[in-house]
Amino acid sequence: MPGPEVTPRPRGVRRGAALTLVFATVLVTAAATDAWQRDDAKSPSLTARSVAATADREAVADAAAEAMADGKSGKEAAEEVVSRSGDRWGAVYDPAEYEEFEQALDGEYTGVGLWAERAEDGRIEVSRVQRGGPAERSGVRAGDRLRTIDGRPVENRPVTEVVQLLRGDSGAEAGSSVVLGLERGGRQWSERLRRARLTTEAVTVERLADGATLIKVAAFTKGSGEQVREAVRAVPKDHGVLLDLRGNGGGLVTEAVTAASAFLDGGLVATYDMEGEQRALYAEPGGDTDRPVVALVDGGTMSAAELVTGALQDRGRAVTVGSRTFGKGSVQMPSRLPDGSVAELTVGHYRTPAGHSVDGRGISPDLAVSERAEERARTVLSGLGGGS
Repeated sequence: MPGPEVTPRPRGVRRGAALTLVFATVLVTAAATDAWQRDDAKSPSLTARSVAATADREAVADAAAEAMADGKSGKEAAEEVVSRSGDRWGAVYDPAEYEEFEQALDGEYTGVGLWAERAEDGRIEVSRVQRGGPAERSGVRAGDRLRTIDGRPVENRPVTEVVQLLRGDSGAEAGSSVVLGLERGGRQWSERLRRARLTTEAVTVERLADGATLIKVAAFTKGSGEQVREAVRAVPKDHGVLLDLRGNGGGLVTEAVTAASAFLDGGLVATYDMEGEQRALYAEPGGDTDRPVVALVDGGTMSAAELVTGALQDRGRAVTVGSRTFGKGSVQMPSRLPDGSVAELTVGHYRTPAGHSVDGRGISPDLAVSERAEERARTVLSGLGGGS
């Protein structure tokens, strides 16, 4: 279930997306707070080593500066260089877009407050609505078929494109309107909604009737990792945990590591490289290592969410159920251009604790299922002693 109008996409189709599935600015901020230095305090910091990765960034900055000197758009020139580089996840944001991106990582976004998913017949359906959001106030419900957005048919479109239509070109402002064509029980109607500034529900918890607890993590925004840890601590002693990472487009890696720490007592979460330097991310001690856990994943499980999946799977802490994850395991570093825009270029990749590369491959679940995944996952959890 790709999240509320913030689902990330590859360069070329992710224009205006607020929440990208990258390490992004967390690399810079974490280096300043030593969050990435726990494995070896004597090694050079990421900030210092990032200076070595100046070749591509300098080329992008030079192109932007030259274009500006000629009275042309520095951002467009930078985008051309990034496009020629072949960097799938490279992108250039104008200042407003980058501010929107950072706000999304803070758990805020502008939209109508609905989640969408594509059914096997190609239909786009509303999978969830945010409490108090424009969609809920207008009577939109989970299960409604989404037929059109501003008159454009959405059937068989990738959900990422649907998300972008909901958000509007270049990230529409709060107060702007969007017209949804909906269908429910054979009745078709149109609903005009006004986008609003909303706070994401990154982590939701549900006590299931079969004696399990469902923890759904929609994205790894700021504070979500600790929310997962608190949710696990509050789970009744005899309950197993169904960790739903489907449609989780990633976010902040530090938050993903904290979330993984809820189920681990220290130890390796992932390794990554930057310009040839190998680094490691470690879980915090004191997590719950006894409770049965099943992780639900799908093709929308990306980046930081794949990091959590790989750690729990490789370390035997969770049985994974669903379909192969997306396969986004690369590290981006942001740099400010002369015109104030921001370029992000790939500078490294990460691997699971067992050394498996994620980028371009994804993670295969222990139990591959295409239909009734949650039902199958609950059966597996019950077999592990985590449900009735």
